[in-house]
Amino acid sequence: MADIKGMKIAVLATDGVEQVELTGPRDALRQAGADPVVIAPKSGQIQGMNHDEKGDRLPVDRTLDEVRPDEFAAILLPGGVANPDKLRTEAKAVAFVRHFIEAGKPVAAICHGPWTLIEARAVQGKRMTSWPSLKTDLKNAGADWVDEQVVRDGWLVTSRKPDDIPAFNREMLAMFAEGSARRAA
Repeated sequence: MADIKGMKIAVLATDGVEQVELTGPRDALRQAGADPVVIAPKSGQIQGMNHDEKGDRLPVDRTLDEVRPDEFAAILLPGGVANPDKLRTEAKAVAFVRHFIEAGKPVAAICHGPWTLIEARAVQGKRMTSWPSLKTDLKNAGADWVDEQVVRDGWLVTSRKPDDIPAFNREMLAMFAEGSARRAA
């Protein structure tokens, strides 16, 4: 597998993020030597959730106003119901995500994370999965939705839920490494 050491990864989230869907993949990226950067519309901390119960306050590394998408090699979109629902109404967040799609950079989204991809017009013709309640939204936006633990379509990896995090992390790390190797070539 190619190396992702030092690879700068955007982790876009806000209040209502499913805590383990941010911390699990972020920690896997750190362990692989990448530099995951938690980006939110506001500075300070965001409220993590453990399903429908409040979790920890999670630190924000930088705000959307402080970053440019071209600083990052890839993006991670964790889920939680409120998180992507808020992000998809933020024009800066949608434009930020759209950059990764248009630039052909790797994108990893889990659970409700694909809602932001729908708003960024990034799912048409893509084979993908998500939390089951997004099935109709994704199909209506032109995706080929499947109920599988993890799905990779080109530079997009998606998973359904926290139980899928081990498979999601494995595919995300492999895809990010391929993206790193491609950029180095």
